[in-house]
Amino acid sequence: MGDSFKNSYTVEEREIVSLSVVNVGFQKCEPLYQWGTGIRDHHILHHIVSGKGVFRTNGKTYHLNAGDTFLIYPYTEITYYADKQAPWEYYWVGFSGSDAALILQSTDFTFEKPVVFQSNYSEEIKGYVLSIYDSRGNDFTHAVEMTGRLYILLSLFLREASKPKRRKDSYMEYTRKGVEYIVNHYSYAITVDNIARYVGISRSHLYRAFQQYTKMSPKEYLSAFRIKQACSLLKKSELSISAIAASVGYENNLYFSKAFKKAKGISPTDYLKKHKN
Repeated sequence: MGDSFKNSYTVEEREIVSLSVVNVGFQKCEPLYQWGTGIRDHHILHHIVSGKGVFRTNGKTYHLNAGDTFLIYPYTEITYYADKQAPWEYYWVGFSGSDAALILQSTDFTFEKPVVFQSNYSEEIKGYVLSIYDSRGNDFTHAVEMTGRLYILLSLFLREASKPKRRKDSYMEYTRKGVEYIVNHYSYAITVDNIARYVGISRSHLYRAFQQYTKMSPKEYLSAFRIKQACSLLKKSELSISAIAASVGYENNLYFSKAFKKAKGISPTDYLKKHKN
């Protein structure tokens, strides 16, 4: 179809822990254009501005039109495709972070019904997604600007939420507090026991909380966060690999190299060469 198009941008590194834009864009689809069946590791909002299509998740099928918004939940099998006669055009933003689940819990989106029909803020939603796209970039300044506009976008769904404010989810609060401790102490030789003591719960409770909201164990989350910080230092600093290992909480260089290669598929040395060149 001649008038179909796609504009998208993907962020290389998720710089902000609390809430980060992962990708953003807009697309006028060809008839029956389909994504999936598949899963994503982050949330993605799709807002439909024209046409129609179908979204499938959790064994349910939603027939959607202009003005509707659907939310993809992390690690959830989904399929969506454009209508044959009137293929949809949508604007989307993908995001991750410890604030994501907390904010979405206070909207009308739920895991059981991840759709908001006919939003009162349809034009504003489109405008803010486009503003996130317009502020795209991979440095920290752009990351802050994109995240700020994402918070405003999500606030639109908070404004029109029909349900009363929910009581705090204990597991969510445990996860937020655990992530807070990791962010502030990852450069030290901390353990899961340290995190659990800070949160004030047992290791098993901490494990279940992290599994529910990050799909990782506390140990896996700590390792992933350390490796992410190491990647940033390898690209942006002049520190030696051993100094970087120590800076992100690894006292043993060999263990750091093994953990890094397991996470990124290449050694820290090769990663450094790749990005310095």
